[in-house]
Amino acid sequence: MTRFCLQGLVLLTILLFPNAAWAGEVTADTGDTAWLMAATALVMLMTPGLALFYGGMSRRKNVLNTIMISFIVLGLISVQWVLWGYSLAFGPDKAGLVGGLSWIGLSGVGLDPNPDYAGTIPHQLFVVFQLMFAIITVALITGSLVGRMRFPAFLIFAVLWSTFVYDPLAHWVWGVGGWLRNLGALDFAGGTVVHISSGVSGLVAALVLGRRRGYGVEPMLPHNLPLTVLGAGLLWFGWFGFNAGSSLAANGLAVSAFVVTNTAAGAAALAWVFAEWAHRGKPTVLGAASGCVAGLVAITPASGFVGPLSAVIIGMTAGILCYLAVAVLKPRLGYDDALDVFGVHGIGGTWGALATGLFASTAVNAGGADGLFFGNPGQMGPQIIGVLATWAFAAVATFIILKLVGLFTSLRATEDEETLGLDLTQHGEEAYRGLIL
Repeated sequence: MTRFCLQGLVLLTILLFPNAAWAGEVTADTGDTAWLMAATALVMLMTPGLALFYGGMSRRKNVLNTIMISFIVLGLISVQWVLWGYSLAFGPDKAGLVGGLSWIGLSGVGLDPNPDYAGTIPHQLFVVFQLMFAIITVALITGSLVGRMRFPAFLIFAVLWSTFVYDPLAHWVWGVGGWLRNLGALDFAGGTVVHISSGVSGLVAALVLGRRRGYGVEPMLPHNLPLTVLGAGLLWFGWFGFNAGSSLAANGLAVSAFVVTNTAAGAAALAWVFAEWAHRGKPTVLGAASGCVAGLVAITPASGFVGPLSAVIIGMTAGILCYLAVAVLKPRLGYDDALDVFGVHGIGGTWGALATGLFASTAVNAGGADGLFFGNPGQMGPQIIGVLATWAFAAVATFIILKLVGLFTSLRATEDEETLGLDLTQHGEEAYRGLIL
């Protein structure tokens, strides 16, 4: 009789409260879900912002192509990620190197939270948040190859690079069972996965494609700096979603990441401008825009592990290091990294990953680790290994992919196409028809 009454009570409760959560059932938190949806939209906006940032720095005859090869990645990787990319990056682990294909086409990836990755937000929201990282990483590489890579070759390269470089790296660092994650390497929002990988890959692409015709002989100045500053502003704005959103919750850690992100960007912008002022005699608008991006890059891996004062040091150092890489190292070595992807993202990302090992503190994030300056010199080991592994993997894999693509289609525009400009030769359009700029 008692058992019958209890069963009846349970049935009555289900009928009256069909959405009630039972003990042990994982449900999404509405506040966390709302914040992550906003953060996802912020990160999405970064790629069009990057297109404007790069477009303004390119030459007039290539501005549409420069914007296009960033913008098209939004469509290309959005499809790739759903079909197989997410499964490779975050699917059930295979030997610590890559995820399996059990989540291909998002099979089995629903709206309930996945406690392995996002215990308080719907699994599909985690999918689309991570998608925006995958998109902008490919888009970042384009700054190294503007003005000389054919559009069909780029499309093939983008899909292959995302599949065979980005997806495995994301699993190494963030995937459950990934070998760098198991090693203890800290990367809150993508210093290795996003910035080192894109910076090093951009350098390799620039070397494989060769210098632009006329490089070092004729001026190749930015054609529209206001466009570049607008793009930099959108990047700075979107980066709050990039870093603070990586807390995956609307909590104090998100606020801390938000604060240090802004602090490092400001410190780096100042450092770049004053370094340039001392070196070349004048502070430039392009320098201020580049400096803020350098700071945002450097704070990315550390943003969930360090406090504001550490962010000032990380940002200022990034501004100086990246300026030296662009203004001193590149001219001496003679490589043609058109829009300085390696100098800002490769160098800035490397410094940020190492700085995480220096300044990380469990007082900021109990789920992380203390760094060298907080009593744990052993944290530098995993950070150094993560940097070296990312450098080596991205460089070798990118070289192989480019050579493979080159077997099926020409990588580089012809001399006539490059002289006329890729806007007309690849897309049949002009950005400023009838205008003289």
